[in-house]
Amino acid sequence: MEITAPKLFSYRKFWPHKFGAAPVLPMSRDEMDDLGWDSCDIIIVTGDAYVDHPSFGMAIIGRLLESQGFRVGIISQPDWRSADDFCKLGKPNLFYGIAAGNMDSMVNHYTADRKPRSDDAYTAGAKAGKRPNRATVVYAQRAREAYKGVPVIIGGIEASLRRIAQYDYWTEKVRRSILPDSKADMLLFGNAERAIVEVAHRLAAGEKIGEITDIRGTGFMRQGVPEGWTVIDSTDLDEVGSIEHPDSNPYIDTTQTADCDKNSQQAIDDETEAKLNSAAAQVIHFHERPKKLDRTTTVIRLPSHNQVVDSKVLYAHASRVFHLETNPGNARSLVQMHGKRDVWLNPPPQPLSAEEFDGLFEFPYTRRPHPSYGDLKIPAYDMIRFSVNIMRGCFGGCTFCSITEHEGRIIQSRSEDSVIKEIEAIRDNVPGFTGNISDLGGPTANMYRLSCKSNKIEESCRRLSCVYPGICENLNTNHKPLTKLYRRARKIEGVKRIFIASGLRYDLAVTDPEYVKELVTHHVGGRLKIAPEHTEHSTLSKMMKPGIGSYYKFKELFEKYSKEAGKEQYLIPYFISSHPGTTDEDMLNLALWLKENNFKPDQVQGFIPTPMALASAMYHSEINPLKKVGEASEHIDSARDAKSRRLHKAFLRYHDPDNWQMIRVALKRMGRTELIGNTKEHLIPEFNARLEKRGGNAGAKNGQAKKGNDFHHRIKTKANTQSKGKPGAKAKTGFAKAKPVKNSRKKRSSNR
Repeated sequence: MEITAPKLFSYRKFWPHKFGAAPVLPMSRDEMDDLGWDSCDIIIVTGDAYVDHPSFGMAIIGRLLESQGFRVGIISQPDWRSADDFCKLGKPNLFYGIAAGNMDSMVNHYTADRKPRSDDAYTAGAKAGKRPNRATVVYAQRAREAYKGVPVIIGGIEASLRRIAQYDYWTEKVRRSILPDSKADMLLFGNAERAIVEVAHRLAAGEKIGEITDIRGTGFMRQGVPEGWTVIDSTDLDEVGSIEHPDSNPYIDTTQTADCDKNSQQAIDDETEAKLNSAAAQVIHFHERPKKLDRTTTVIRLPSHNQVVDSKVLYAHASRVFHLETNPGNARSLVQMHGKRDVWLNPPPQPLSAEEFDGLFEFPYTRRPHPSYGDLKIPAYDMIRFSVNIMRGCFGGCTFCSITEHEGRIIQSRSEDSVIKEIEAIRDNVPGFTGNISDLGGPTANMYRLSCKSNKIEESCRRLSCVYPGICENLNTNHKPLTKLYRRARKIEGVKRIFIASGLRYDLAVTDPEYVKELVTHHVGGRLKIAPEHTEHSTLSKMMKPGIGSYYKFKELFEKYSKEAGKEQYLIPYFISSHPGTTDEDMLNLALWLKENNFKPDQVQGFIPTPMALASAMYHSEINPLKKVGEASEHIDSARDAKSRRLHKAFLRYHDPDNWQMIRVALKRMGRTELIGNTKEHLIPEFNARLEKRGGNAGAKNGQAKKGNDFHHRIKTKANTQSKGKPGAKAKTGFAKAKPVKNSRKKRSSNR
């Protein structure tokens, strides 16, 4: 059975295409009547407000299906307490498409401390409570109640990241796959354009939803394994048991046809073998590797839901194997038993070509919220209204981030002409445009058109990151296409500034100083946010993030080119507290680094164990799945209780008087009382009742000033004291105090 998908725009259009494109996809029967529709072929149910913009999932999928000829309606943020709202557009002819929205509903509802959020950036008026917890499950159940027998297909990031048994931070339990919980007929994971189009056309042609089992990027429930398939137990691929090579890790390309033992790896050919066994790559020694099996009829059986509930070792093992089977070039189907039935997951979808990706942005979007919202503000829309997405995917592989699990590690980039065309459309059509493009990026700012130098190597690779523990020698790091795009974009008539606000991989940026010069000279609005996440190797190794030395190298270039441009500009680094593997000592060392660099963060990103992330597996299992898993695996401690998590946050905000007593107690326990005193060399002062009144300002005494929220306060750069990029060196350059930026991580957290 060949698991493939036709080209995205190769299908013959469904007959309702004669109605043409709708000015906006309808959300009511009156709007359907105005379009001359008697029914919808497909109804998309979403937990977000409907914004007809390609940054919103319901819009890009809805407009794509419309381009194929289907009549698509939108039910946005329905009242889930009954099925009434799910009936308001009538019965869909083909299926309901269900998604929780651009964010997992639990991440949307709760902070890292499990406290309810007071607002919702994806809702008109930012009103909280417009969607239920676990929205995908609830919506799917209501859709079934509305019209029995209508297929229900779930997708979006919530479904995608809960496709196998996963640890749930909010209940502290291992939950079942979202498929049996929702009772959906099919789950689409990852970027679902190929799958949703093929499913729609095949249903329209009369196929039954239960018969459609051969599409990449889909999951479904089934009884047993079909005839003709070969089943491999996951523990035969990566033995769970004693650890003979505890330092073995997954940063290596492996192939389906390779025979691996403890001392060697046979690669596809001599050229590939030489590349794969480079210094940056270490071999995963699988216990047993079947020879030359047909990947299209091979399925890997993961430990069952019951097994991963009962055994943290098997949970970590399942997570490890799952992540090693995510490359579309070599991934095999996965199966996991839930009760008496299996959750079956086909291999991930093949990436879109540049031409196909461009096509997604050429639909007749209004680029505005649905008119029914009137003047109500939708914060997430306001944030991206003047931004342009130029790529998707990320090969960084950060363990706390869900981008790679959802969008994949292979970068999909738009053509330069397509991006320029969209900027011109914003200039000409979007109300309120003043000449500034707020962001030209994607999940990462500078992975545009970066890829493996060899298609053959890329298809065989099982590394979890192309840039950790170092940049792979097979990775093309040429930023010239991106630099060229920036230069062309800023020359567009009517465009004053092009800003870069997406997350920047500075370890990649430093490989191309010309790109850094272009970025710093023309595309930084005074401050550039970057994310070292931590300073300590022990923590960074669990994150799969580069060492602090890469930060210093970028900082040196940043300051050099800022000075040449005659601009006073600042780096604003972000950090994560309480990541698995982070000790109190690690957080103390980070606090000392912040103090030495005169940086006083106003915002702190607390670690959230999001579904299916590798860091979440570390948090739950207390085992490192980046290495071979077994009873003797590396043990990972995490700050689990509220007190420990508060302390880790307090270290990041060492300058806040409200945190001094907590830090003082911790320093005494840690035997670091030399850091308590009343000079600027000390981390925190001795107790002072006047300074430590709740909510009070510490004043300027002893250099411990908390300078309020004065955004204009700047600590002047001392370029002559800059450390020269040496790993572990302590830079003497001051930083600007971070301005509180509302929703500064919203865009990113939708994928995290």
